[in-house]
Amino acid sequence: MKKNVGKIDAAVRVLLAIIIAALGYYYQTWWGLVAIVPIATALMGSCPLYLPFGVSTRKE
Repeated sequence: MKKNVGKIDAAVRVLLAIIIAALGYYYQTWWGLVAIVPIATALMGSCPLYLPFGVSTRKE
């Protein structure tokens, strides 16, 4: 898969994932598992939703 997530984008995704996971833990809901998506896309460096639109935040 083509890498299309830049450093700032990845940092924001990790920060949001931490917040989502913390809220899920605090409220004891399974919604905290949603944090897996931004963490995975940040670590892989690729966002599947960017592909159809041709968006890339990564500098070439």
